[in-house]
Amino acid sequence: MAGKDATEKILEAYNDVFSDIVNVLLFQGEEILKADELEDQAPRAYYKADGKVHEIERDVAKRWKKEQIRLACIGVENQTGIDPDMPLRVIGYDGAEYRAQLLEKENAVRYPVVTLVLYFGHKKHWNQAKSLLERVDVPEKFRPFVNDYKINLFEIAYLTKEQVELFQSDFRIVADYFVQKREKNDYTPSAQTMKHVQETLQLLSVMTGDHRFEDVCNDQQEGGPQNMCEVLERVENRGIQIGMQKGTQSGIQQGEDMFALLVKKLLECGRMDDIRRATEDRAYRQKLMKELSIIP
Repeated sequence: MAGKDATEKILEAYNDVFSDIVNVLLFQGEEILKADELEDQAPRAYYKADGKVHEIERDVAKRWKKEQIRLACIGVENQTGIDPDMPLRVIGYDGAEYRAQLLEKENAVRYPVVTLVLYFGHKKHWNQAKSLLERVDVPEKFRPFVNDYKINLFEIAYLTKEQVELFQSDFRIVADYFVQKREKNDYTPSAQTMKHVQETLQLLSVMTGDHRFEDVCNDQQEGGPQNMCEVLERVENRGIQIGMQKGTQSGIQQGEDMFALLVKKLLECGRMDDIRRATEDRAYRQKLMKELSIIP
């Protein structure tokens, strides 16, 4: 996740959230994966090219211990942008995983790799390639010999309300937010209690570019928010407080500028006595400002 400390855990990395995402998006909510059946895998893979070792990194990678299936759940570089080269990138991710299995000489078991691409854009559908043959220009004679490679792409903002309701984890809050933003360009929060408050707000902050979510998360108030109703209440309160502070600062600056202008005009007229009195008598100062057209 861009801009985040690599040591921080992102929302999808929690087993309850990861299994929830896979069960809803792949299996229509049927509990195929269970949180306690997943184990973390290093999200980095390596390959050698040009005599150098290169690294590719997924957002989250898990192994399903029950069936020894490697599952990887990634966002689109955790951005809302559309990447036309996503099929090539997924091939790179998956290929590195399969290549790593070749190095596991002590364990001859080979397992499939599944990658989910989560697209969070809410202003338009994914309108770029979803498969290799949609991206590369293949001469017609060669098309029968080029293997296609399709990506498992899910447009979170375009899920139905029924699909959103299938989520049992904090990811329901994330999905609901983007669906509402697409449908009405607004958001009405739910009272669902969040289990992973900080990670949920950080994900929303990064995906929306609205850092007020993360500001609330970093707020040191005693007793953090438990649901999005409380989050938005704190966002609103912070906005009012900041607005008042800015208004106060702006008023002080404006007052200083007006008094400086008054002194300047009085100096130009040689009215030293008026300057002395203006520093002590507010009513007289106001009178002078009106006289010299500094205020109406």
